[in-house]
Amino acid sequence: MTDPFQRYLRAKRTVDDRALDRRLVQTLRGRLGDRAADTDGPLRVLEVGAGIGTMLARFVDWGVLPAGDVRYTAVDIEAANTAAIPGFLREWGADSGVTVTDAPLTVKTGDRRIEVETVAADGVAYAADADGYDLLVGAALLDIVDRDGLPTLLGALAPGGHYYFPITFGGATRFRPRHPADRAVEARYHDHMDRKPGGDSRAGDDVLDRLQRLDGATLTAVGGSDWVVRPVDGAYPADEAYFLRHILDTIEGAVREVTGDDFDALDDWLASRREQVAAAELLYATHQLDFLGRATRGV
Repeated sequence: MTDPFQRYLRAKRTVDDRALDRRLVQTLRGRLGDRAADTDGPLRVLEVGAGIGTMLARFVDWGVLPAGDVRYTAVDIEAANTAAIPGFLREWGADSGVTVTDAPLTVKTGDRRIEVETVAADGVAYAADADGYDLLVGAALLDIVDRDGLPTLLGALAPGGHYYFPITFGGATRFRPRHPADRAVEARYHDHMDRKPGGDSRAGDDVLDRLQRLDGATLTAVGGSDWVVRPVDGAYPADEAYFLRHILDTIEGAVREVTGDDFDALDDWLASRREQVAAAELLYATHQLDFLGRATRGV
């Protein structure tokens, strides 16, 4: 049986696919091709907060990683997620016509060979002891970790290496049709984000400011990556109804943690939203940002 959170990670893959700024993806593809041409040995990639491996699959599907040998280190704080990466990659490979082998875990497609190492660890702590990576990836990461650790993360890059931080929450959560409690629910949900260590309901703005001013790295490009989930022809695409139910469960837990039993409007709001998901009537949108840049120290 699939773990509920891992099913959510699978379900949001199609949501992320639509959201990611393709202009930044295209730029990253070109920069990695240039980097590989100038680098002896395999291209080295570190992904922090890798989940079950959906970003690696996307990089292969979209041709982001260059031809040749790649060493891909996938780090996640949850051991259950890293343990699920081989199975997810095998399943994706079978569906996509991509060869995935074990011992070591390797993805082979065309003239590209990607050897994958999975690590269950805190990403910032792992990066503190790492260096020489050509690409650092952190999707939906910088809105849940202490951004004072950003220099440590970037310290894992070799001079001239690139960073890519997509899906960084930017401070807006919207549901339609409207409900009288929308603003109150959103305010309490964002308040919960702000109370968590490293959390910030305006993380995108803070990350933009920090990356703009950070010594030893330059910000190459910024793009929007808003999530928009809506029914199409009377149904949600793929497993996106599950994605929405998970979002509602997350909001419920967060708001109840902040308010206890002192927010009577929540029950009606949740019941209404869950009925709308079941009827394929709910639209959900969030504002997010993607960041692409380069390490300049030592260049």
